[in-house]
Amino acid sequence: MTAVPPPTRGGEATRTVARTETSAPRAPRRVLLRHARRRAARGLRLAWGRIAHVVTPAGGVVVVAAVVAAFLGAMLGWVEAWAVAVAAALLILVALPFLAGGRNYTIRIAADRLRVVAGDEVRLEVEVTQTAPRPSLPARAELPVGPALREIAIPALGAGASTALPLAVPAPQRGVITVGPLTVARRDPVGLLRRELTWPDRHLVHVHPVTTALPPTTAGLVRDLEGDPSHRLTDADLSFHAVREYANGDARRHIHWRSTAKTGTLMVRQYEESHTARTAVLFDANRAEYVSADAFELGVSVAASIGLQAVREGRERFVAAQWVPGRERSAIDGLEELPARTPTQLLDAWARLTATDQAPPVERIARGLAESRRPLSLVAVVTGSRVDAGRLRRIAAVFPPDVAVLIVRCEPLADPVAHRGSAGAVLTVGALGDLPHLLVRRGAV
Repeated sequence: MTAVPPPTRGGEATRTVARTETSAPRAPRRVLLRHARRRAARGLRLAWGRIAHVVTPAGGVVVVAAVVAAFLGAMLGWVEAWAVAVAAALLILVALPFLAGGRNYTIRIAADRLRVVAGDEVRLEVEVTQTAPRPSLPARAELPVGPALREIAIPALGAGASTALPLAVPAPQRGVITVGPLTVARRDPVGLLRRELTWPDRHLVHVHPVTTALPPTTAGLVRDLEGDPSHRLTDADLSFHAVREYANGDARRHIHWRSTAKTGTLMVRQYEESHTARTAVLFDANRAEYVSADAFELGVSVAASIGLQAVREGRERFVAAQWVPGRERSAIDGLEELPARTPTQLLDAWARLTATDQAPPVERIARGLAESRRPLSLVAVVTGSRVDAGRLRRIAAVFPPDVAVLIVRCEPLADPVAHRGSAGAVLTVGALGDLPHLLVRRGAV
């Protein structure tokens, strides 16, 4: 018997290398298979998404009928089932050519104005230009206008031709109307398949509340244009009060030279603040305080009219409500300030404001306004007719005696009534046109 020599280190290394070379390709193959399955699944999902986007509900019924009929025909040998499957397949094949190609359009939506008053209308013009070097067939476009969907017929256009399609959008109620984006849909005559092309051009139309012109200086509840002096002292205003010693930071233009010459010390003038400079409009947006939606809209119109008069007269103003545009919930204290730098900005804010069911009572937000330490001369509170006389007295009582309080109760078709109590004036408005007459009658201006 011949002895077999033991394996050397080289042999072990050779067998190890061989084993490594034999098993090494298996790991990459598994990885490649895994990646291939993922790519296939991703491709199937994309394809299914595109198919589901193109196939209409009627087309889905036809596709399901074709698959079920083919299965029954293959399993049971029914000739009728095969006939249904072939007919359904032919319908799908006939519908496919209607989706071929594209719409080489350039579409622009132009509006004559983007801000209107409730009850008016906006005139739109859809400009369509054919950019392809060949004529295009007629098409139908869909334009979302607020919650509605308007259909627009686009005629056949030659190469480079354009057309303007007019469209009137009524704006019967206050709010914001979203116009666009426009979508051109291609579909077959039966309605099995549908392909959409969307242009991103869109506009926001602000429908402002109806307002009325108020007598001059209505927002300040004073008769003189310069303003009545208050008991608050300031370094610059209209009503001269006294002189005092100069302090670091005082403007040199306020130095009173006669008093300086008599006393030998620099003396400056001191003034009293005038009442007409600061106005607050507080709107009760609690839906429960109004008898109807029309009453709420009347309240918005009244508050917007008072605030708009303050803006036009250049007064310092603070316009607040219980609900601010763009927020899902009101603030913690229930008081939100509306932007009021310009008339357009203020009316845009009133257009977006909505009623709420989560607001605190109006007397609580009035107390919050009184405790905010804002230097106010007039507070106009606009609320509904469900606020009783006791609550109205509590609203007026939270403000200091030197602040004039005007409370307006809104109730459609109610008789206009105005009375002045110890705490302020209370007006009952049944129509927006009653407001200026009541203000003049009660001497509120």
